[in-house]
Amino acid sequence: MRLPPSLVVSGHSSSSSPLVCKLKKSLYGLKQASRQWFSKLSEALVSRGYLSSKNDYSLFTKTSWGSLTVLAVYVDDILLAGDDTSELDALKDFLDAIFKIKDLCSVHYFLGLEIIQQPQGFLMCQHKFTSDLLEEFHCDHFTPVNTPLDHSIKLSSAMGESLSDPSIYRRIVGKLNFLCHTRPDIAYSVQHLSQFLQAPQVPHMLATIHILRYLMKAPDLDIFLPKSTDFSLLAYSDSHWATCAQTRRSVTGYYITLGGCPISWKSKKQPTISLSSAEAEYRALRKVVAEISWLVRLLADLGLVISSPVPVFCDSQAALHIAKNPVFHERTKHIEVDCHYVRDSIQSGLITLHHISSSAQLADILTKSLPGTTHHHLLGKLGCQHPQA
Repeated sequence: MRLPPSLVVSGHSSSSSPLVCKLKKSLYGLKQASRQWFSKLSEALVSRGYLSSKNDYSLFTKTSWGSLTVLAVYVDDILLAGDDTSELDALKDFLDAIFKIKDLCSVHYFLGLEIIQQPQGFLMCQHKFTSDLLEEFHCDHFTPVNTPLDHSIKLSSAMGESLSDPSIYRRIVGKLNFLCHTRPDIAYSVQHLSQFLQAPQVPHMLATIHILRYLMKAPDLDIFLPKSTDFSLLAYSDSHWATCAQTRRSVTGYYITLGGCPISWKSKKQPTISLSSAEAEYRALRKVVAEISWLVRLLADLGLVISSPVPVFCDSQAALHIAKNPVFHERTKHIEVDCHYVRDSIQSGLITLHHISSSAQLADILTKSLPGTTHHHLLGKLGCQHPQA
């Protein structure tokens, strides 16, 4: 290896035999640097009495004398919360003595998320990110639209001319994917367009611009987290059978709220082909039940005991019967064993299943593109609102 320009070793010249350097600590930029940094931070926190969560290794908690202190880590960004100000101040002094941290006071901007404190609670949004996105791709001359995707257009992988520069399409979809952290209304659209990243074509790009035009219509939607003693979980599960025209795979969508506030949602294509709509709905139930199981354990680490069972709403009577009645049947014998985790969760008291009409199914917005009236009807129930609302 070559010596750094600023390092001078007496008695050694460039023509001499090469030297071997022993690395005593990790250097910034190496592959192992992030792992070594987290290991050192974890050791420091554990030495101060903090416990690493088994449900999320980046979460540390400490309980003492009835108070709770929570520390969340993302690489070198740290978010602190707790009801003991003396412990928070002591922890910041402790970390500063070891790592030389910068205290940014009350949270207002974290990992691209804007957090606005109000007397009634917190607003979480990505207004700046949305504005920068629209400005970066020069959307000021576009006309706003009412829905993320035109429900009358069916996209496929071969339907037009290839883009001369696919990187623009990939960059837009990547930014939209990050925006889904606070915008469940575009989750299905982004998931749908993500499957064309390898070879995007002109119709795919036009559909992506359609999402940007939709964001122009409502760039300031946010999620309100009120101060409330209601910590009840509620989940909605839905699927759209064989929605992909090429692979014939279905799309899973689920939506989970805590005290009426949205905390988890997903729109994802199922990995295998379902032979019926009931099977697709059953697979969607398995996904949401697994998420509920994790959330219950994670919230327990934060001192929140969730009252069981958690109600899960599904609009498929057939899927509910499959989950509730473990009867061997010719039409269900091929379903993988992991899907029957739903039955075990019912028997253990983790969840209860309930039927809901399709018109009241909130997860419907995560499984398909909807007409404008239906889209905004469900959007008004998701917990997303305008700042002035």
